[in-house]
Amino acid sequence: MTEHEWPEGQKVVVREFAEDPAQGIDLATSLVEQKPPSPSALRDTDVIVRVKSVQVGWVDLLMTSGQYQHMPKPPYTPGLEYAGEVLWTGAAIPNDACPLGSQVLVDGFLAGPRSLGDYQSWGGFATYAVAPQNAVHRIPDGLSVDESCCLLGNYETAYHCLVHCGRLRTGETVLILGAAGSTGLAAVQIAKLLGATVIAVGRSKDKLAQVKALGADHIVSCRDPENPSSVRRFREDVKALTAGAGVDVVYDGVGGDVSLESLRCVKFGARFLIVGWASTPLVAQGKGGRGAPHANVLPTNLIMMKSLTVMGCPTVISTIHDPTIRSLRLQTIFDWAKSGAIRPHISHRFALAEFRQAMKAKWNGEVTGSCVIHP
Repeated sequence: MTEHEWPEGQKVVVREFAEDPAQGIDLATSLVEQKPPSPSALRDTDVIVRVKSVQVGWVDLLMTSGQYQHMPKPPYTPGLEYAGEVLWTGAAIPNDACPLGSQVLVDGFLAGPRSLGDYQSWGGFATYAVAPQNAVHRIPDGLSVDESCCLLGNYETAYHCLVHCGRLRTGETVLILGAAGSTGLAAVQIAKLLGATVIAVGRSKDKLAQVKALGADHIVSCRDPENPSSVRRFREDVKALTAGAGVDVVYDGVGGDVSLESLRCVKFGARFLIVGWASTPLVAQGKGGRGAPHANVLPTNLIMMKSLTVMGCPTVISTIHDPTIRSLRLQTIFDWAKSGAIRPHISHRFALAEFRQAMKAKWNGEVTGSCVIHP
């Protein structure tokens, strides 16, 4: 197929930063026509991908209000990780590296809104996207396009936190907060592969039941039945599950009151891994403002008395500072995926015209695991 035969498509555009992601979804995004990329305007190491599936990530939501560490300059197209079909490759790319028609996933570290280079505006909420050849990977055997676009970011985050930072060992017990989320479920699967006992914490009984079916050893609800917006004391549940000992590691992608309660659930000398703050997403100023006027606070007296090791685990920033930590991580994740040891779970699928419904489903906590859009 020549470039002149490619039909016009559509793409989502974030026109400006909003005050918060809810406003960003409704007021700052548009679905517009997209002309196919022109090969004559591209590098000889570029690849044109016909996007078939793109993950709706938490970071995609934060970026609409500029509340993320790396902020693409509007206008840009969201969609950090996507998968699809190769339509065209530059002349410098060997024929067997990215054959035309092959199914590929695109690395969100090297292309798309979270990348730091020339491909930052090419997100996956679109019919077409352009990526450098080094960002394009064959989809592992056994994975669908939907599953493959939910692979790298989620499992790399969980791997970096549990393996590189947390040093989780066989026989240890890990408390995973936000276990029904995309990185939380990835952490459940990786922790089990490492031989740990997993206690999954979440707010929805239905979603926790799915997490249990997907591998968690135990589930604990943190929702207060008398005040659903509040966090209940779940420390006694965790102590009962650990014979009073507490857990060795906390994987905290939630923040807020859930984090505070989890500090009461640990062994002396435990490791506390700070992965994110999904329960308090508005810690930073909106509209691209810097600073964190509503930052989470952990009590230093508990940290001291329990001799905790508290670690910030920013996967992307750590990899930028030391790129050498990524090669083993990537290879391990691809090997696990090819063997069937890990598999992303997707609960929601939407058409591109339904992008706002998709983003709201993620924002409102309706999703278990991942949510994807089909451009």
